[in-house]
Amino acid sequence: MPKARAASKKSVSPPKVALLVETSNAYARGMLAGVEEFISTRGPWTVYLGEHGRGDRPPAWLERWEGDGIIARVENENIARALASMRLPVVNLSFTPLIATAPTFTTDNVCIAELAVTHFLERGFQHFAYCGRGEFVWSIDRGEAFARRLVSAGRKCAIFSRPARVAGDTDAEIESIAAWLRTLPKPLAVLACYDFRGQQVLDACRRAGFTVPDEIAVLSVDNDELLCALSPPPLSSVILNPRRSGWLAAEALDLMMRGKHVPAVVTHIPPLGVATRQSTDTMAVDDVQVAKAVRFIRERACSGIDVSDVLRACPMSRRALEQRMQAVIGRTPHAEILRVQIARARQLLAATSLSLPEVAEKCGFRHAEYLSLKTAVERIFREK
Repeated sequence: MPKARAASKKSVSPPKVALLVETSNAYARGMLAGVEEFISTRGPWTVYLGEHGRGDRPPAWLERWEGDGIIARVENENIARALASMRLPVVNLSFTPLIATAPTFTTDNVCIAELAVTHFLERGFQHFAYCGRGEFVWSIDRGEAFARRLVSAGRKCAIFSRPARVAGDTDAEIESIAAWLRTLPKPLAVLACYDFRGQQVLDACRRAGFTVPDEIAVLSVDNDELLCALSPPPLSSVILNPRRSGWLAAEALDLMMRGKHVPAVVTHIPPLGVATRQSTDTMAVDDVQVAKAVRFIRERACSGIDVSDVLRACPMSRRALEQRMQAVIGRTPHAEILRVQIARARQLLAATSLSLPEVAEKCGFRHAEYLSLKTAVERIFREK
């Protein structure tokens, strides 16, 4: 009987990768989803995902784990030292670049601040505040970016500072936020550093007797849809792009495990837009007709309306509406319709696999060519 032919090539085992990323919040799960999408497309990998909390000490299994690479949210020096000692390729998904040799992928706080300020200014607010968490570097950076952007727009920003005596006491902290809100002018626009903080601000508004969004409008960050929907009222939130962060982190680790050089730089991932819910669904302007027109446009711009539709909803002469909207929000009705359509198109192109004609249809453009105007396309595809 002839002998079986020997394999001509030695089989190569899939790389073993550990994920030190918590699963307790929507943002982290989004990053893990991005990693999974990369593995499904470019894998396979053998993945170890142990139970791990944000800010935890290095897990016991890490000392004896033998693998090829690690993707982690490096939140403290203990984790950083433990990972550095393993002499394996590491990619960081935390805001703070604690490992000098690791490429880092994180959110873009400057873009978040730009979206938040634009969101509030479009609604006519003149008074602003930021409610963050002083123990987190990313929260401090986010608040500073928000304040800088407001200063560039000629506005000021109040910053919440948590008293040391309430640290760890959620109820006392909410009371402290309520006391802070009482000292600020109204109508007030508040940016919360993330959705859980946004819920606390809404709770503080209820305790202090302020109506949301008419007296205080609240915008948060992360867009955890369950958290935002459960908030009374539903919470508006900046939509981050954690899947993109996860994909890019996996792509970088794949290159590093194959011996390629990946620069140890910080890559900031811009957000996708703002999910507007009841907590900011208002116009803080005295012109009732302008407020009505702007609300009509934002609700229906992507259904293909034009200025004549706006005038039917808000009866007045076209010239009068254009002058009043220009004075209040700095744009004509036509410009506001186009702005809402383009913003939605950018979001769809960044977050979906829809074709340009499909996006054009969903955004109310009669022809895809309208969406291909140079001024629009350059902005859209820069963030694709």
